Amino acid sequence: MFGKKKQTRRRVANHRIDSLVGQQCELRGDLLFRGGLHIDGSIRGNVLAERGSDSLLILSEQGVIEGEIRVPNIILNGAVVGDVYAYEHVELAPQARITGNVYYRTIEMSCGAAVNGSLVHLNELPDEGQLDSDGQLVATDDADHS
Repeated sequence: MFGKKKQTRRRVANHRIDSLVGQQCELRGDLLFRGGLHIDGSIRGNVLAERGSDSLLILSEQGVIEGEIRVPNIILNGAVVGDVYAYEHVELAPQARITGNVYYRTIEMSCGAAVNGSLVHLNELPDEGQLDSDGQLVATDDADHS
């Protein structure tokens, strides 16, 4: 169990930051990215990683996102108003505040992090049956097998 956690941290730590949204920056509209994205400012719109990428989103303590997030890996320490889809790994740091559901494959949650919504485990790799018409992942709730 401890070995898996260390392996996940190493995988996330190996990402480099390619793009930065600074603390004094406010972006209005959807943001599509690939690679590493660090957000200190605010985004009013959806944040989406390019499909099939191994991207990482880091939202700092000062960062705010009002919109849906769909990325493979994410480290949250700021505020999110909207649903979060982490296809691989999500880390909720102590200052994380989420108003919305969190869909995840693996999750780390620090003491102090808050989610005002549901935590929904994505139990299988996405296949064509789990993608919507835009090619985005559709969450599957473990309790719903109909």
